[in-house]
Amino acid sequence: MTDRADRPSASRRSLLGLTAAGAATLAAPAIVQAQEKRVWKMATSWPKNAPGVGVNAQRVADMITAMSGGRLTVQLYAAGELVPPFEVFDAVSSGAAEMGHASPYYWQGKDKSFHFFTGVPFGLFANEHMGWLWYGGGQALWEKAYAPFGVVPFYAGSSGPQAGGWFRKEIKTVDDFKGLKMRIAGLGGEVLRRLGVNVVLLPPGEIFQAMQSGTIDAAEWVGPWNDLAFGLFRVAKYYYMPSFFEFGPALEVMVNKKLYDGLPADLKEIVKRAAFASAAESWADFTFHNTMSLEPVAKKDGVEIRALSDDIVKVLAKETTAVMAEIAASGPMAKEVHDSFEAYRLKARDYAKVMDLAAYQMRETGRGL
Repeated sequence: MTDRADRPSASRRSLLGLTAAGAATLAAPAIVQAQEKRVWKMATSWPKNAPGVGVNAQRVADMITAMSGGRLTVQLYAAGELVPPFEVFDAVSSGAAEMGHASPYYWQGKDKSFHFFTGVPFGLFANEHMGWLWYGGGQALWEKAYAPFGVVPFYAGSSGPQAGGWFRKEIKTVDDFKGLKMRIAGLGGEVLRRLGVNVVLLPPGEIFQAMQSGTIDAAEWVGPWNDLAFGLFRVAKYYYMPSFFEFGPALEVMVNKKLYDGLPADLKEIVKRAAFASAAESWADFTFHNTMSLEPVAKKDGVEIRALSDDIVKVLAKETTAVMAEIAASGPMAKEVHDSFEAYRLKARDYAKVMDLAAYQMRETGRGL
């Protein structure tokens, strides 16, 4: 039996009821938000199912859909299906597409700092780039650089070192670059422009046709796997490996910031972790398939694999130094990113000398034993 003194008064009972109702009202929007189903569009710069790039864009879209249990369904649109390949960033920025999959240097016209988040000539390898982004402050700088455009970036993998490209003629001296019409992206194109190359930036899906028609004389794309799939060996025979301009170029997943900020905490984490998982998967995918594709490419009729001479590389390095100084001077954001990137690059280079490079040389010494 309860004493009257232990019983809540009528006014207290009313207050408790209002408090409970208020709590339920406050909790309801959070519950509804957590259960709400969303369908997002992912625009990409890649041809549909293109090896490495298109395939891994689809994988990350499928991963987010599966990990969220369908609460965030991501529908992929290949290059040109929703927007042209070089308009993906603008589409994400405006909200025309909630997400994008591409590479940061395609948008460098907005801020020169974007180059560093893809990679620069004589820059970082993929493992080094990941180290800088995830643990060296690079990710925070990337987010700062994209913030004025309302875009949140995530690293989504790398091809590893890329090929220098396909040429119709052999490059024996620096003078052989003069007058070439070459498809090339990023700062490598700016370096070659200073050596007399007429740089042409074409979407990936247009490279083969441009080479075949003679619109361009040379083209870089990715490496043996992608170049084999695109049939570039049919339109040029001199294949230069590796490139000086892309040691570990980055892929990115972009999200409209306003929409990302509006996601429940668990969906935010799913998007972030799906990009991280895609980074490892993409790098492994490229590494394996480039390894397996080198021999088939080399055996194609007339193909000759070449490397740039040390004399040419030294000239390219000198021009790169000048280009990098100009990029650093182009604005405060570019200088901040350049200084962070360069400080880490020098340390990474010193470490690689005594570890990675030495390990490769050790493996060659023990080859066949």
